[in-house]
Amino acid sequence: MAVMTVVSGVGLLADDRILAGAAIWAKPFKFAISFVVYALGLAWMLTLVTRGRRVGWWAGTVVALTGLAEVVIITGQVVRGKRSHFNVATHLDALLFRVMGVTVALLWAAMLVIAILLLRARIADRASAAAIRAGVLLALAGAGLGFLMTLPTPEQRAADRLGTADVIGAHTVGVPDGGPSMPLTGWSTTGGDLRIPHFVGMHALQVLPLFLLVLAALAPHVPRLREPRVRLRLVLVASGAYAALIALVLWQALRGQPLIHPDGATLVCAVLIALSTAAGAYAALRRPPRTDAARPESGLPDRTAEAVPSGR
Repeated sequence: MAVMTVVSGVGLLADDRILAGAAIWAKPFKFAISFVVYALGLAWMLTLVTRGRRVGWWAGTVVALTGLAEVVIITGQVVRGKRSHFNVATHLDALLFRVMGVTVALLWAAMLVIAILLLRARIADRASAAAIRAGVLLALAGAGLGFLMTLPTPEQRAADRLGTADVIGAHTVGVPDGGPSMPLTGWSTTGGDLRIPHFVGMHALQVLPLFLLVLAALAPHVPRLREPRVRLRLVLVASGAYAALIALVLWQALRGQPLIHPDGATLVCAVLIALSTAAGAYAALRRPPRTDAARPESGLPDRTAEAVPSGR
């Protein structure tokens, strides 16, 4: 994937072809970068597996090979000047798209195996265990959201029945693919985009462990973060907030709403998530009330000794 990042980067500079409203080499470039980050996080997590390490090795190999197969097909279609995703215009295009569907299903199944292994792994630090397990489960959910893009629209179903369909499925909701989009990401600015919850969900695999690493780095300077229970509570709050964010951007996309043009309902939900997260973080950092044993002496005489027999 690192090699493909370089190759597709050169393609972006040397090839000025446009496909579906974007530079033709943009898709393999984004996929390659995403897989680099994803694979690094997953490789580190596999070192934490304590039971079933051989199974974990095979599952990681399946992820690597299926990811490679997908990017090879995407790149091959770029060379041909054809769309890779949702393209059923010819028998070859439809076959390649079906193969990509199989590779994605196998990748998801391998991720499920890795998630089960990590849930069973013995990880001493509870905050680390929570960050890793929440990250892999949310990444699994995010990967699964990609299947929503393969569902045909009513118009595509009608065309498929007539045998005239060139495309089955779409990234966007409410508008056709290839319209105005955000720079770099390519996400639609005029309609909903299912790539957003897919992307946000999959990269929980890196975000939550990185959040824990930030807490560990701050611990020497923030005494409250030195307590393992506090770090655990903050990780749980961050995991809940991240899950809520995935749900929010999914809901926004399914309503055909661009990420950068939220309506009132979306903004209200975003504010509620932010306030809930802030309240959770405050509760996690708040010191518990002191017990009677920990309170300073009041100055009153202690009558306890008088009530206990001396034994003489």
